[in-house]
Parts: sequence; structure tokens; C-alpha cells
Amino acid sequence: MNKALTVLVVDDNVLLRMGILEALSEEEDLRSAGEAANGAAALEMFRKLKPDVVTMDYRMPGEDGVECSRKIVAEFPDAKIIVLSVYEGEEDIWQAWQAGVRGYLSKSEAAGNVLEAIRVVGAGGTYFPPAIAERLEARKEQENLTARELEVLRLIVDGNSNKEIMASLNISAGTVRLHVSNVLCKLGASDRTQAAITAVKQGIVHLTR
Repeated sequence: MNKALTVLVVDDNVLLRMGILEALSEEEDLRSAGEAANGAAALEMFRKLKPDVVTMDYRMPGEDGVECSRKIVAEFPDAKIIVLSVYEGEEDIWQAWQAGVRGYLSKSEAAGNVLEAIRVVGAGGTYFPPAIAERLEARKEQENLTARELEVLRLIVDGNSNKEIMASLNISAGTVRLHVSNVLCKLGASDRTQAAITAVKQGIVHLTR
């Protein structure tokens, strides 16, 4: 019998961690390598345990799962990371893919699908369900926003007028109009409202609770 795949489970929600750990305990070919509740702990545990696969929460207090994944992959290029997230926008998936993850699943996926993803990724493959893969491909075709355009977009989503954006970023009216025009064009939006809706839907901007 082949050696069981070891899995490091990273999530700030203890109930979700327990759910994955319990599912792992029922499988002969999978076993827990440990658990972590935040990115800093996950990085340290990866260095110490060298797990075969990591299930990584996207959003955690402090350093998020994408940044943690990026650090792990930079230090260990062969790391096999699967992101589990409630965020399924194009930008969320794109950022995780850019960080070097090998899989991306919704947290609403059945436990059996998570276990399947662990096995596929552990064997050297990738696991992006059809709906996730479709959004990733759509994002690959979209032109990136510049850092300044992203700042402007966030202010648009927050309901700021051009005058308020001018004051907030200390730029001229003409520069604001140029950035807003570029944002609308890159998002394929006809107006500011549509741009804001698209930004939230795609995961470019997340509304604060």
C-alpha cells in the first residue's frame, strides 16, 4: 500500500478545521500532518512538517491565505496548496492562481470533493472545478488594473464622487476622469454603478462588514 498523503489544514474557523480533520481520519490513504489557524503559523508548520498537501483558507485575520501561499511556494516551489474559500470571484481565483496554488474550491463543496481534490493535487495534478476554471480563464483574458486604477475603483465602490476621489488621492480632475475611464473600459462597464457591481462580483473589491 502506498504511503498516506499528509495534509496540513489551515483555517481560522475551528469547526471547519475539525470537519476536514475528521474527514481525513476516515481515509486510509490520507492523514493529518497538523493544523493552523493563521498564515504565520501555517508557514512555520509547513517548514517543520513538509506536508504533501495544504488546504488553505482564503481569508484569515492578519496574513491571508493567498499571501501565505505565495510565501510557501516562494520557499518551497513544489508545495501543493488547495485554497478553500467563500469567495469565488474571478479576481479571488486569479490571485490564488498567481500565488501558485494547485487547486481552488468553494467551502460549500461536499467533503468528498475536497478529499478528491487532495488526492488529485497530491498526485501532482491540479483541481479547479468547471465553474472555477471558467472564471479563471475569463480573468486571464482581462487586462490588469494599475495600482492607481484599483485605488480609484475602491473609492468608486465606496460611493465617492470624482471630487472626493480628487481630494482623497490628491490628483487633478482630469487625472480622475482618465482613471475612471480606464477602469470602466477594463471592466467592460458602461457606468460607475456597473463598474462597482462588477468589482464586487468578480472579487476585485470586497465590501467590509
